[in-house]
Amino acid sequence: MMKKLWPQARPYAPWIAAGVLCSAAEAVFELLIPLVMSDIVDIGIENGDTDFILRKGALMVVMALVSLAFGLGAAACSSVAGMGFGANLRDAEYAHIQDYAFSNIERFSTASLVTRLTNDVNNLQMMLMFAMRLLVRAPVMLVSALILSVSISYRLSNVFLVALPLLAVLVGGILIKASPRFRAMQEKTDALNLVVQENLAGIRVVKSFVQEDFEREKFAGRNLDLKSNAEKAFGMVVINMPVMMLIVYGTIIAVMWFGGQMVYAGTLEAGKLITYFTYITQIMMSLMMVSMIFMMMTRSIACARRICEVLQEVPAITDDRAGGGAEVQDGSIDFDHVSFKYDPASPEWILEDVDLHIRSGQTVGILGGTGSAKTTLVSLIPRLYEATEGTVSVGGRPVADYTMEHLRDAVSVVLQKNTLFSGTIRENLLWGDPNATEDQLWAACRAACADEFLERMPDGLDTDLGQGGVNVSGGQKQRLCIARAILKQPRVLILDDSTSAVDTATDARIRAAFARELKDTTKIIIAQRVTSLCHADLILVMDRGRVAAQGTHETLMETCEIYRDVYESQQEGVSIGG
Repeated sequence: MMKKLWPQARPYAPWIAAGVLCSAAEAVFELLIPLVMSDIVDIGIENGDTDFILRKGALMVVMALVSLAFGLGAAACSSVAGMGFGANLRDAEYAHIQDYAFSNIERFSTASLVTRLTNDVNNLQMMLMFAMRLLVRAPVMLVSALILSVSISYRLSNVFLVALPLLAVLVGGILIKASPRFRAMQEKTDALNLVVQENLAGIRVVKSFVQEDFEREKFAGRNLDLKSNAEKAFGMVVINMPVMMLIVYGTIIAVMWFGGQMVYAGTLEAGKLITYFTYITQIMMSLMMVSMIFMMMTRSIACARRICEVLQEVPAITDDRAGGGAEVQDGSIDFDHVSFKYDPASPEWILEDVDLHIRSGQTVGILGGTGSAKTTLVSLIPRLYEATEGTVSVGGRPVADYTMEHLRDAVSVVLQKNTLFSGTIRENLLWGDPNATEDQLWAACRAACADEFLERMPDGLDTDLGQGGVNVSGGQKQRLCIARAILKQPRVLILDDSTSAVDTATDARIRAAFARELKDTTKIIIAQRVTSLCHADLILVMDRGRVAAQGTHETLMETCEIYRDVYESQQEGVSIGG
């Protein structure tokens, strides 16, 4: 874990070192104050020397102010180091997640990754801040106070021979029990965040089906699980305090008993006993601080393991085989006996022995029932997933020979689930081409038939979309996503059922614009409406992960029963509707 986490803390090493030194100096000056107080009692008060008392009193004030200054320095250094470490760790996690393939993200779940980026990192940065203060201050005070107390009275220090081992055994037992409970608690936090994320993302569906009560019950169940696990985890931590206090007060009582007898017998001075009591308190408080830090470390270690799992995850798709600067020359696509499954251990194939050749500039339609692997097929082209067997090639080269940046710059994908980001329409469109001019933006919008509603908006392209594009309808969102893809002027344009929310007339105008504006671009259109595909140069009929048939509309009407049945059922539906 240290190998993975230290690079994020290394830039703040000087601050950590300065904070450690300040904490140690603060503890040392605090420890020297009781010695001066002892002199005041045993010498100044005993001899009635007012000048001596005043000089020693002034020295105590100076030492207290110096200790305060070092304490403020330690607090400032720990804040800078802790917050900086947290920011670096979040950056490192987020950057690594950007390199993940879909399969990597699916392994963790989105909710768990959010928790690891926020809650887990917060715990670690707080741990670093407290550790810089307490893990230095407490051991320094503990060791120094032990040495000074032994120097005052070796006999009286025998009390520690009982207290310290007992304390170590009890704290160790609590730590062993608490560690797995904290990890379970973080996993329950993931589960709770998943419910919240799903509910807020799908709030329209929840309300339209009147499922608020069901969602409340689901949330309450996950919340109760988290509460139960948190009670078990923190319950172990809470036990630590009464156990510590029992040992502390037991030690103080023992010192009072034996120390009082020594003072009465004249073998120990009263001032020394007062100082000894101060050191006893500091020793016990130091032990309490150390034990509390260990408790915090138990939870932090669980968080650190979860963060390291993210950082150590190897992206399933990399540029290792890429030749470097190779660019996609044209939009030709070849599937050479390609098979695919999401889980290598699964006995069932999602795609099986797909052999397909598409010429550059062709318009290709894909039709098939739910679960026929249409989306999976086109996802292999921009290498969103890696083919398990066989080779997918674009522009005459295997997709693995390109860097992902070059490949995905040449392949525009409008996915089944349209996504717009918070910000203006202009900012979303510029994802397609950051250097696009005003005329190019409007040209892309006209090609996608988005100009129809944009011209009615008072702010036009500068209209704020809100989170996830809540200010536009489903059909408008689809057209904006198509415009964004067109702006890339790609070699290959993939539309995954991306016109399902627009009417047939608008769908036809968009297809006409493609033929006019993107003549040299290979266009792959997944659709459920046969009318959206019948003018394509090539139509693929998918069935259970295989290409059941391919050809033009006329050819498939004669040779493919699946295609003919779909076409006739849709035409019959249109006739009835008319």
